[in-house]
Amino acid sequence: MRDLGKGFGFLLQGQRWVGRHGRWFGFGLLPGLVTLVLYAGALFGLAWGADDLTAWATPFADDWSSPWLGLFRGFLTALVFALGLFLAVITFTAVTLLVGQPFYESLSEAVDRSEGGRVPESGLPFWRELWISARDSLRIIVRVACYGVLLFALGFVPVIGQTVVPVLGFCVSGYFLTEELTAVALQRRRLDLRDRLRLLRGRRMMVLGFGVPLTLAYLVPFVAVFLMPGAVAGATLMARELAPDAEGEPRPEPAVDDPAAPAAPAAPAPAPYGFDKR
Repeated sequence: MRDLGKGFGFLLQGQRWVGRHGRWFGFGLLPGLVTLVLYAGALFGLAWGADDLTAWATPFADDWSSPWLGLFRGFLTALVFALGLFLAVITFTAVTLLVGQPFYESLSEAVDRSEGGRVPESGLPFWRELWISARDSLRIIVRVACYGVLLFALGFVPVIGQTVVPVLGFCVSGYFLTEELTAVALQRRRLDLRDRLRLLRGRRMMVLGFGVPLTLAYLVPFVAVFLMPGAVAGATLMARELAPDAEGEPRPEPAVDDPAAPAAPAAPAPAPYGFDKR
């Protein structure tokens, strides 16, 4: 439970950080505004055509009597829209981070710089970083889609589908939302997707404490755009907690006036970035 509160604390710290640095807040709003317009149009189209989609997918129910036909298709329509909303919450961050790659990289570096120590750098050209981000985001979206299909199917189970499944859905959303946000800082520390997921699994409660409240907030229209800069800042602070020994973070050194103190061991060379260790 302590980690759960710690994760929520990082979320609040990130919002406070951009609140104290208004220029970065405005800077980080731009990609979210562009993505919001695209997603609003997509969700409007889904809401407009969900009834027709449900009717097309269930021709066997055409002869059902009232009220069963309306109840059945109404339930399916709600599930289809909920699934679309679920995927939108997850992919919104991925698409926004992709659109705003240079914006959020700069914001994350500014947070690292304000916390002291050398600012980590990936050492890769921009096009290479963009390709890695797009590739990793696609992998995450595929994982989320698999979970989404499973949760969609479980939604038909009486009682569980209306109680346990929504809770699991928010947990899955929060977990992968946090992965997308921390990736901005962890990629600069030369950690690939496999290593990032390993770190998140090791602090699962902290990840949920950060991601689940953010997922719930993202359900409110327009809130995601205004929380996005602070979410990136908070995720950078969390990345410093998750990977304190990663490339670029300051390491403790022995006191200068203590001749008996052992020399600090040399840092191991980082693994080639951008390739899974398989």
